[in-house]
Amino acid sequence: MVQSGQAAEWRSARVGPRMSLGGVVLAAGESTRMGRDKALLLWPPEGPGTLLAAAIDALVQHCDMVIVVAGNNEPALRQVVYGCGAFLTRNPTPELGQFSSLQIGLHEVLNRGRDNAMITLVDRPPPEAATLASLVNSFAKRNHDIWAVVPEYQGKHGHPILVGREMIEAFLKEPASANAREIEHANGERIAYVEIDDPLVTANVDTLEDYASLKSRF
Repeated sequence: MVQSGQAAEWRSARVGPRMSLGGVVLAAGESTRMGRDKALLLWPPEGPGTLLAAAIDALVQHCDMVIVVAGNNEPALRQVVYGCGAFLTRNPTPELGQFSSLQIGLHEVLNRGRDNAMITLVDRPPPEAATLASLVNSFAKRNHDIWAVVPEYQGKHGHPILVGREMIEAFLKEPASANAREIEHANGERIAYVEIDDPLVTANVDTLEDYASLKSRF
């Protein structure tokens, strides 16, 4: 069951009219390689925020609402999620993998009356504000043959990705054991890859070494 943070409606209203987007942050991983929950790592490095709070704050600038999909770590994430005015839902079977969390998040996007979504992973530090604005602008201007917009930095695909109803349905019709990247590749002609001059779209934090390397750049 999804619960709402008290500030959700206020945050949506403060940014004014925009395209209807539901934000999805996937945060159900066990963080086994990190040894601690990546969602709660300090970000920016000097704090006082976390990677999860940074992801929500970045997406809420462009989305009507933001849904965080948690797993067994759901109790530990509640305070951050609600404090940022986001919604929280739990994947009851996170062991099925990240794609199962994606499907849960997208079901909630549709249930809340949105046909488009901006999706990111909690271990991806949010890119620059101008990067997100550029991606949203490209998505808004796409033609009907394009189902998704994906950022690309130096030939490498990144996050967040923006998907329309067609791609959402393509994701949802697959089994929970499927792989999002394989589905994207199968629909490659329906995806617009946008070259972005921002290395953060491809940055991720899997290990303490990754985290230390990113911290040294800020």
